[in-house]
Amino acid sequence: MAEAPSFPANSRIVATWFPSHERGTAAATFNSAQYFATVLFAPIMGYITYKFGWEYVFFFMGALGIIVAFIWLKTIYGPKEHPRINKAELEYIEAGGALVNMDQTSTNKEEKKGVNWNHIKQLLSNRMLLGVYLGQYCITTLTYFFLTWFPVYLVQERGMTILEVGFVASLPAICGFFGGILGGTFSDFLLRKGFSLTVARKVPIVVGMILSMSLVAANYVDTEWVVIFVMALAFFGKGFGALGWAVVADTSPKEMSGVSGGLFNTFGNIAGITTPIIIGYIIATTGSFNGALVFVCANALVAILSYLFLVGEIKRVELKS
Repeated sequence: MAEAPSFPANSRIVATWFPSHERGTAAATFNSAQYFATVLFAPIMGYITYKFGWEYVFFFMGALGIIVAFIWLKTIYGPKEHPRINKAELEYIEAGGALVNMDQTSTNKEEKKGVNWNHIKQLLSNRMLLGVYLGQYCITTLTYFFLTWFPVYLVQERGMTILEVGFVASLPAICGFFGGILGGTFSDFLLRKGFSLTVARKVPIVVGMILSMSLVAANYVDTEWVVIFVMALAFFGKGFGALGWAVVADTSPKEMSGVSGGLFNTFGNIAGITTPIIIGYIIATTGSFNGALVFVCANALVAILSYLFLVGEIKRVELKS
């Protein structure tokens, strides 16, 4: 409950601070931080569990989270409130499409009424946004496979120890981190080269999801290093194609950017509920991870189809009053 708002909040930050041609990199950097966290903390948590017991992992990570929260409070500002921003920078990001006034206090009584349920209905009935939300559900399924079942896969299916998994699991995450940064950078590169917003966002997503489908190849190999290579390639692809938050920043209505990001995040969090359950059921029924990898691969395919045939042109949604 406490973690979930960080993603919609970041979407608002990206929309207010970055012009359109820089949002892909900005959103990808934020999104890739979760992969870097695995790179950094999986070995540490594996060591703590091995040396002291699993309880101490919670003490360590909880204390670290509290410290970072105070740092965040001291460093995050809106564009017009930041103590070190200058006029030229503010004009530059605003001219590029940054919504620098989105977080300003409104004097319009109509805008102070809170959530407009008619607007939410419009968001959920918009074909483009529904395609984006569905894509996020499918992409998050891949994320939760790597976060929840991948370590179990390495232990149960590949016979590794917990200590080994702590280090080995960080290798695909490294690839996911660099894939995420490259995907956002490549998307913004396409924009600067004159390609449309639709092409610039869809191409990395589709290419990334195609690469992520390579994980099903692990069903057909036995060599340990080949399995890790396949998973690393899949995680790289997942990171490369994880541009959903940039798309949210590009498409959300100005007056409901946070709500649109919240709906987007809700679809992703639903995957966080269903993925561990479905994969657990598949493993319990079949006694193997083979079906689970096929399930994850199928979600990547659905994400591709959603962006190719459901999303259509990527543009900012204008709500009807």
